[in-house]
Amino acid sequence: MKRNEMMALLGLAALWGASFLFIRISSQVLGPFLTIQGRVTIAAIALIIYMFAVKKPLEWKLRWRQYLMIGLLNAVIPSIFIAVAALQLPASMSAILNSMTPLFTALVAWGWLGESMTFRKWLGIFTGTFGVALLVGWSSVPFTLNIIIACLISILSTVSYGFAGVYTKKYLAGVPPLSLATGQQIGATIILLPVTLVFWKESFQAVTPIAVFSMVGLALFCTTFAYLLYFYLIESAGPTIAASVTLLIPFFGIVWGLVFLNETITWGMIVGLFIILSSIFLISDQTLPKFRKQPS
Repeated sequence: MKRNEMMALLGLAALWGASFLFIRISSQVLGPFLTIQGRVTIAAIALIIYMFAVKKPLEWKLRWRQYLMIGLLNAVIPSIFIAVAALQLPASMSAILNSMTPLFTALVAWGWLGESMTFRKWLGIFTGTFGVALLVGWSSVPFTLNIIIACLISILSTVSYGFAGVYTKKYLAGVPPLSLATGQQIGATIILLPVTLVFWKESFQAVTPIAVFSMVGLALFCTTFAYLLYFYLIESAGPTIAASVTLLIPFFGIVWGLVFLNETITWGMIVGLFIILSSIFLISDQTLPKFRKQPS
C-alpha cells in the first residue's frame, strides 16, 4: 500500500468517524430530520457540481428507481436511525455500534442471495453480538430503557446498511461509484424532503451556529469529500483496501468524542470494540493492508 493511499485511508476513516460527532451535535439542536436532510441535500448539490466538472454521466432517467431505493436504504433510514439514537448515545458508542454493518450484510446476503454461511461467519456473528452486549452493559452510559432503545435503533441502522450493500450488488453492479453516490444523495433528498417539511418549524426554533456548522461539515466533509476519497481508494488501491476503512472508523469516532465532547471511554467500550472488530475479521476474511514505500 503506497503512502498516499495510506493517508487517504486514514483521512477517510477520520472523516467518517467524525460524522458521528457532527450528528450528535446537530441532531440535539436541529433534530434528526433536518440534520440528515441538510446532509444529503448539500452533498447532492456538491456531487452534482463535481460530476459536471469532470463530465461524468449520472444516467438518472435510466436508474432513477434504483437511486431512490439505494438512497432510502443507504442514506435515509440508517442516517435517521443514527441521528435519533444520537439524542441518547455518545458519538463514540454510535461509531462502535455502526461497525456491525459487515455482520448484517453477511446475514442479508445469506438470506437474500443464498450466499454460504460458514462456521467461521456464524462464529463472527455470535462474537459480534457478545461484543455489543459487553459494550452496552459495561460503559459509562446509564443502563436505562431509553439507552437500550437507542442502541437497538443504532443497530437497526446497520441492518439497513446490510440491505443496501446487497441491493447494490444485485441491482447496481457496474455503476460507477461516483454516479452511484450522487444518485443516492439525490434519491435521499427527494424521499426525505416531505418528512422534513413537517418538522422544519420545530427544528428552526433553537438554531445555533455550531449546529449549522456541524450539519454543513457533515455534508461537505463527511459525505462529499469522504466519497471522493473512497472513489480514489477503490480506483488506486482496490475495493478490499477501501473496505478496510470499516476497521478504523470506530477508533476515530472514539477519539473525536473524547476530544471534542469530553466523552468517557471505559474499558468495556475498548474490549467491546476489540471483540466486534474481531468478529468483522471472521465475517469478511479481511486482512490489514500492507504498507509499502511509495516509489520515488
